[in-house]
Amino acid sequence: MHNTLNSALLRELHRALIDIVSVMNQPQRDEAMVREAGIALDRALFPLLVMVERLEPIGIVDLADRVGRDYTTVSRQVTKLEGLGFVERRSSATDGRVRAAVITASGKALTDKIDMTRETMARRIFADWKKQDVSDLTRLMRRFADAVQNDPAEQG
Repeated sequence: MHNTLNSALLRELHRALIDIVSVMNQPQRDEAMVREAGIALDRALFPLLVMVERLEPIGIVDLADRVGRDYTTVSRQVTKLEGLGFVERRSSATDGRVRAAVITASGKALTDKIDMTRETMARRIFADWKKQDVSDLTRLMRRFADAVQNDPAEQG
């Protein structure tokens, strides 16, 4: 395989990623998503609920690493989600000392509403895109995400 990557191309890729992450990390975006979905949920709990649903069962340390927050903060927030009946903590099947968060039926109902809202927002964003372009973007983003997650340099 011929590698035609150059520094300018890699810088532009990095800039695009920063732009995307910056928008996705805006608290107003989560607030708009929650409001448009018609649900009542603290903005700080929103990404945790979604990640638990997508990645369950997930330990609190892993969840904290993924959202870039302190373990104790995430633990308190997951406790709030438990109190609201949206998640449960269960002993891990592989390590009984680890308590993993899993979604409840009530939590799944909320994430389903969020998914419908996210789809509506995505349809607006991609309204003038060709179907093949969206398909290519999705395929390439998945490939990129997998490569980033499996980067040997980041594995310890």
